[in-house]
Amino acid sequence: MTFNDIFKSSFLENINSVSILDMAIALLLAFGLGLFIFLVYKKTYQGVMYSSSFGVTLIALTMITTVIILAVTSNVVLSLGMVGALSIVRFRTAIKEPLDIAFLFWSIAVGIVLAAGMIPLAVIGSVIIGVILLIFVNRKSHCNPYIIVVQCADHNSETKVKDFLTGQVQRCVVKSKSVQRGSIELNMEIRLKDDNTDFVNTLSEIAGVTSAVLVSYNGEYMG
Repeated sequence: MTFNDIFKSSFLENINSVSILDMAIALLLAFGLGLFIFLVYKKTYQGVMYSSSFGVTLIALTMITTVIILAVTSNVVLSLGMVGALSIVRFRTAIKEPLDIAFLFWSIAVGIVLAAGMIPLAVIGSVIIGVILLIFVNRKSHCNPYIIVVQCADHNSETKVKDFLTGQVQRCVVKSKSVQRGSIELNMEIRLKDDNTDFVNTLSEIAGVTSAVLVSYNGEYMG
């Protein structure tokens, strides 16, 4: 056994498995595309409260995925170990917005494609996906649903409220009704004909109506 055999390590043999140039190009492209995904996410966010940490996570996730795939593609044995290591990871953070899932998968997919060397697919695919999201997510529509909460005193005022809303909005459906002595609460889903919400002022002035609240509704929250 020689002196070199003593210090010989299979760990050090993998140092040059991925060149520095390849790492630099892949990580720079991953950062650029991750930043693009972050900007698209920021422009299309429609939730209650914007989280800047999630946007930064998209950039980091793109770069981390690129590093992992670069390592996996350079060593078959490492790829098997990586699959086993990642299989035990559990994430406890709940995804509140369905669209956030699309951005997470987008970041992961870009990292995988970049590390695989398919740079045109990663760049062109990201541009197309970003443009589509910007067009469809930010598209404004007057048919967005709203929830109107009305407090009535009796059955007569309830009938007046329903008749009035039927003539003022495009669609009106009762979602829930709570009745207490001397008070009736109606929760109705409505679709506006236009952006004008002045009808709520007139609704609150109907005899027997104590309050009228209009809020936007997206299926998950009201606000």
